[in-house]
Amino acid sequence: MEAREEGFLKQRQVLLLFVFLGGSLAGSGSRRYSVAEEKEKGFLIANLAKDLGLRVEELAERRAQAISKGNMQYFQLSHQTGDLLLVEKLDREELCGSTEPCVLHFQILLHNPLQFITNELEVIDINDNAPEFFENAMQLKVLESSSPGTVIPLGNAVDLDVGRNGLQNYTVSPQSHFHVRTRRRRDGRKYPELVLDRALDREEQPELSLTLTALDGGSPPRSGTAQVHILILDINDNAPEFTQSLYEVQVLEKSPVGSVIVTVSASDLDAGNFGAISYVFFHASEEILKTFQLNPTTGDIQLVKALDYETINTYEVDIEAKDGGGLSGKCTVIVQVVDVNDNPPELTLSSVNSPIPENSEETVVAVFSVADLDSGDNGKATCSIQNDLPFILKPSVENFYTIVSEGALDRESRAEYNITITVTDMGTPRLTTQHTITVQVSDVNDNSPAFTQTSYTLFVQENNSPALHIGTISATDSDSGSNAHITYSLLPTHDPQLALSSIISINAENGQLFALRALDYEVLKVFEFHVGATDQGSPALSSQALVRVLVLDANDNAPFVLYPLQNASAPYTELLPRAAEPGYLVTKVVAVDRDSGQNAWLSFQLLKATEPGLFSVWAHNGEVRTSRLLSERDAPKHRLLLVVKDNGDPPRSASVTLHVLLVDGFSQPYLPLPEVARDPAQDEDVLTLYLVIALASVSSLFFLSVLLFVGVRLCRRARAASLGGCSVPEGHFPGHLVDVSGTGTLSQSYQYEVCLTGDSGTGEFKFLNPVIPNLFMEGSEREVKGSPHRRSSFVVS
Repeated sequence: MEAREEGFLKQRQVLLLFVFLGGSLAGSGSRRYSVAEEKEKGFLIANLAKDLGLRVEELAERRAQAISKGNMQYFQLSHQTGDLLLVEKLDREELCGSTEPCVLHFQILLHNPLQFITNELEVIDINDNAPEFFENAMQLKVLESSSPGTVIPLGNAVDLDVGRNGLQNYTVSPQSHFHVRTRRRRDGRKYPELVLDRALDREEQPELSLTLTALDGGSPPRSGTAQVHILILDINDNAPEFTQSLYEVQVLEKSPVGSVIVTVSASDLDAGNFGAISYVFFHASEEILKTFQLNPTTGDIQLVKALDYETINTYEVDIEAKDGGGLSGKCTVIVQVVDVNDNPPELTLSSVNSPIPENSEETVVAVFSVADLDSGDNGKATCSIQNDLPFILKPSVENFYTIVSEGALDRESRAEYNITITVTDMGTPRLTTQHTITVQVSDVNDNSPAFTQTSYTLFVQENNSPALHIGTISATDSDSGSNAHITYSLLPTHDPQLALSSIISINAENGQLFALRALDYEVLKVFEFHVGATDQGSPALSSQALVRVLVLDANDNAPFVLYPLQNASAPYTELLPRAAEPGYLVTKVVAVDRDSGQNAWLSFQLLKATEPGLFSVWAHNGEVRTSRLLSERDAPKHRLLLVVKDNGDPPRSASVTLHVLLVDGFSQPYLPLPEVARDPAQDEDVLTLYLVIALASVSSLFFLSVLLFVGVRLCRRARAASLGGCSVPEGHFPGHLVDVSGTGTLSQSYQYEVCLTGDSGTGEFKFLNPVIPNLFMEGSEREVKGSPHRRSSFVVS
């Protein structure tokens, strides 16, 4: 790129050399063209092909080009049209400055043959520049004593345009004191002069602001402005003068030290040192000098000592203002001290009555007085207490007040009151004094003890250890002190059979209940009594609560076998026919347990048998049944050992020994009749009938035995005097003792009356008639009476 530029410069130098040295080769005379400045790039100056008399094709063939002086190229020759065009905007002021006219020289170079044509372009000025001052703001100082006609030179303006478009004249505004005169220098430049028209007065107008305008002759005309600021210099022709001859100010007596209470102000129409004012006290007393301080520059009067309305309520201060020329002025300041509400009300308690009984009415709680050191409204005060308290405030003589209870109080609701006495004066601003007194409310025994529950339920395991803690009752008392101290006691019971004092005791201080002896569930399952709670007030108040004690059962009783009896003198023997089918009911072991719940749930188990596998025992109902058919090889006599066990923890048990004797022909319903041919269906019906009759008989015998046993036991306990005396047990016979089901079993729907003989040495059972009649009882009785083996054991009637 640099090499190309160097080649281009060398080419231009050679061309210029040809232009200046070969001027004799020019073929035609020079032409002058004109163009206004600031034309856009590409502006058409002239058609050179037409001016030179050449065809457009000829210009291209001869490689015509426009060459300007210097390094700047302002023109461009179009080979297509032959037009001479501007390469860029022309600025006359930049090209020629103030030279007029502004002419640019350029040559047209043609080849084949070589020819130079010299041309000129005149750049015509347009009014594109406004006059411009070297200083946009001028500051002048003029003595106020200057006489009219005084001339003051001003800075001139410059306009880059020439001719009529250049600077023409100056004007000034406003023209109240001055006018401007336009002058011309030898070089043709024009400058302004300011001429004073009338006398100045600095005190009237200390300064002037003028606008100086420079105008050119263009169309439209352009102008430039500059601000002229004229300071009028003073002479000491005026004395200081206060804005007020008398200042009156009111100052609160509690105004802080250092505060400005008033500012005096004096003015001097003069300026500079002649107008500088300083302030001083004029013939001030010592008290004024101790109380006030005067700022000599600003005129502020400050407090240097606190004011006291009661000591001095008015001050008169004289102030003098002096300027730098020795002239002075005076004024007077009247300071009136204003009394302020600076004393809060004072409250003095004469007496406080605390504590007060809760049942007292309209009791004087406190007596106090109110005073305020201020006077007038500042010394008047109002007094009040809270509205949500059961107390009222009553005024008394002069400034005394009393606080009285409005009615009876309730210590249990609120034991203490904080009464805030508020005293407010009537001043501005209002001052308030508050004082709080505490009033205690003393207790009166007006509340009975209250149990936490209306009734208590306690659970005690039977066979407990003596002095066992079984529970605690609790009562509260809303009162305080001895009125709230509670003692507990057992109240007399209305049940003559319940010796409460031998069973239960109570701790009088904390309400703990103790069982004095071991309890037996089987004797006493539940009992109730009342407990009293009494405070120690005067008179004493009390209340009571119901206590219900439930005795919980323990497994302390072993099962007792009712049937068959085990204490008989002769062993009990059951008869079993050899023709019995598997599942045949041999007998049923009946046992009871005095406990309750799961402690009384009984289960039966066969421990030992002469022929294992021949018999089985149902675990839940105690039925002894055959497990298989009997054979000739089976022993005729069998001994069974059974265990009855309850479900307690630990479990208790009892053993039962049974003797079973195998006999022939005992159960005839199972044998077919030889002489009569029967239908098999009829045989099944007969067998069923006999089986039902047998089961009914066994059930009747069982329940009669149970009732007989229970009667014997009760008769022995009652120690009946007569032989053969009989008693029936009281209470409901437990229904859960016998639980059987299935064909050939004993049903719970039978209920028997049992009587036991008191003096029987053999312990025989006498089975009485069942309460619910059995249709098959007669057949069963006849069959049983026919057996000689059963007569020694029981009799059915």
